[in-house]
Amino acid sequence: MQIGPYKLENNLFLAPMAGVTDRPYRQLCKQLGAGMAVSEMVTSNSLLYGSAKTRRRANHDGENEPKSVQIAGADPAMMAQAAQYNVDEGAQIIDINMGCPAKKICNVMAGSALLQHESLVGKILESVVNAASVPVTLKIRTGWNKDNRNAVSIARIAEESGIQALAIHGRTRACMYKGDAEYDTIAEVKSRIGIPVIANGDITTPEKAKAVLDNTGVDGIMVGRAAQGRPWIFREIDHYLKTGEKLAAPKLTEVRDILLSHLDNLYEFYGEHTGVRVARKHIAWYSKGTHGGAEFRRQVNQTEDVIEQRHIVDAFFEKQINGIGWAA
Repeated sequence: MQIGPYKLENNLFLAPMAGVTDRPYRQLCKQLGAGMAVSEMVTSNSLLYGSAKTRRRANHDGENEPKSVQIAGADPAMMAQAAQYNVDEGAQIIDINMGCPAKKICNVMAGSALLQHESLVGKILESVVNAASVPVTLKIRTGWNKDNRNAVSIARIAEESGIQALAIHGRTRACMYKGDAEYDTIAEVKSRIGIPVIANGDITTPEKAKAVLDNTGVDGIMVGRAAQGRPWIFREIDHYLKTGEKLAAPKLTEVRDILLSHLDNLYEFYGEHTGVRVARKHIAWYSKGTHGGAEFRRQVNQTEDVIEQRHIVDAFFEKQINGIGWAA
């Protein structure tokens, strides 16, 4: 699969997730089979360009190319400035967020709230495409609510504006993350436009990934929540798509080693004080389904020390490896 001048290793994408897809996590998912990983959302508010939090979100130092930064906002001129800023900082692809359903984003008419205003969508897309000297991609939902699934109209606007790839989450904004994702709208979008389309939503297994690809005709698959604590899902999907065979689940020793390496990268990226706190949610995801997991997570959440947190993780997985194993 190709976006602009960038030929991806495969057609598997890590979905941008606020508070999750930082550089250490993007790098890890790429190492474990993701062909593309998009950054956390960066505000288009120029007043925040200089904040340490914003700089971290757009930090791609040492990351495999292409480096894609997602921006969000509702003002065409400000979005254009945000695109230019991030390109100057090294972004090789600009991704526009029109899919986030969070109230704090929609309340300022950004994210999926924009799907209600097709003319404004067009103005924003054209402004960003004209301002950016790199490929621009777009993430949307199927519509604002079930009575207003206008993804086909938005997709046509996107293609006419020069967007080079479109990712679609199979829910409306009103659905948030409730109920099942639907793919009929995504299939219809794919049949109506010529640019690459990536399907997102409830893709949790290699079999589901293949079924979505086969039934919608899309060009790629985007995985979000299913990769939390399970970054190897990308290699599992990739193997299944290429061979039709299921890849064996990682052994507990490999899970431990992946997690400990992930923790080390978080501590280095954020510094020890913040790194310990950011690590907690990842540790919880990795340990989901284990015997004694609740007590383990309680211990992890109580410590403020890098060495102690790492020791608790190492000791817990050592017990799992030596006989207790995963819960049924």
